[in-house]
Amino acid sequence: MNLDETHDPALTSWVESAQGPTDFPIQNLPLGRYRTPAGAQRIGVAIGAQVLDLDRVIELDLLTAEAKAAASSALRNPLGLTQAERVALRRGLSKILSIQDGRARRHASELLQEQTSVQMLLPTTVAGFTDFQAGIHHTLNGRRMRGGGAGSLPANYHQVPIAYNGRASSVVVSGTPIRRPRGQISGPAGVDYRPTQQLDIELELGIWVAQGNELGHPMALDDADSHIGAYCLINDWSARDLMAWEMDRLGPFTGKSFATSVSPWLISPEALAPFRGRAYERASEPGLQPPPHLRSEAQQANGGLHIGLQVLINTEQRRAAGEAPIVVAESHTRHLYWTPAQMLTHHTSGGCNLLCGDLLGTGTISGPAPNEGGSFKELGGSGTTPFPVGREARCWAEDGDLVILRAKAQRAGFQSIGFGDCAGHILPSQGGAHG
Repeated sequence: MNLDETHDPALTSWVESAQGPTDFPIQNLPLGRYRTPAGAQRIGVAIGAQVLDLDRVIELDLLTAEAKAAASSALRNPLGLTQAERVALRRGLSKILSIQDGRARRHASELLQEQTSVQMLLPTTVAGFTDFQAGIHHTLNGRRMRGGGAGSLPANYHQVPIAYNGRASSVVVSGTPIRRPRGQISGPAGVDYRPTQQLDIELELGIWVAQGNELGHPMALDDADSHIGAYCLINDWSARDLMAWEMDRLGPFTGKSFATSVSPWLISPEALAPFRGRAYERASEPGLQPPPHLRSEAQQANGGLHIGLQVLINTEQRRAAGEAPIVVAESHTRHLYWTPAQMLTHHTSGGCNLLCGDLLGTGTISGPAPNEGGSFKELGGSGTTPFPVGREARCWAEDGDLVILRAKAQRAGFQSIGFGDCAGHILPSQGGAHG
């Protein structure tokens, strides 16, 4: 993927909030759906602390013909653009938002709204949701906590990007409250139906499919990146005590299907182009290399993404005291054992057809250090070792907690870009408090 003038770190915008520390400098320009205070649904572009109304940009005839055609396509589906359309729209938006453009600046009051004044929506209809287990340290930690021993991986982990098909209907946009689920929990006195006492998070990168494949026609690895339309953050909420009982014979079900939060902005592959790099470096021993359909020199050289990740909590007590969210864990996408392209390729390798709007989660991205856990289960030792949250402590998410995931792509010589928050506020179980 080529770099161009839109990636220039010296490029600045006439939008003042895009000039300081922000997830959304002019080098980012993600698309998203939002609802105005008047109730109208619109397609917008994040720039600094504002959202640019793409409808008004078209109405004011501020774009070149090529960029205007791409913008019109984005109004129908902001994820459905081809790579060429994304590039054309990105260049057109970069030009009108650059500090040199006086024409668009004169229409600032018509084009921009504060992001805090609008309601973000899911960026597209979710066609399907598949959750992988590509975070190698999360997998190692899980095996260790289940008594599998340090350094122990499933026999097929080096060969197969492990995944399960999740629930698309319960994927919700950041800011949607998360209701504590109820379910069957096995204990010393038998099986009981009650609210989960082990509500957990999973820090994941999300991969949005833009261009699908035909049923029965698998993707080739070196072509798979061209099918990716955007990235986001995912918090795949988990009820560990429900999962422990129901996964005895099959896979996750009600312990996973109650909610999955996603960040609202479509971070484009083009915006992330400067932050591509080498994929996870595997040892050269036989059996550790991917099978042929998941192996290529190009993918190993440039299939990885270099993005820093954070988990933050703001408890009810902290919010009452006017305190800010506190970082409880940090991780990085360099800990992904499989690349996004490898996940798409393997997903289709048996003939499965992916669709525009399919969402793939990487699985929990944890690092090797104790403070790099991408789940509370890891940070709190499966409930045995509470981790600090300021003056409080947690093993699992509690009612009233606000959990926030954040991401920042950074590399020397380029402007860093972020993803925006992926947040969820925990509400008590319907029908009574948990305990």
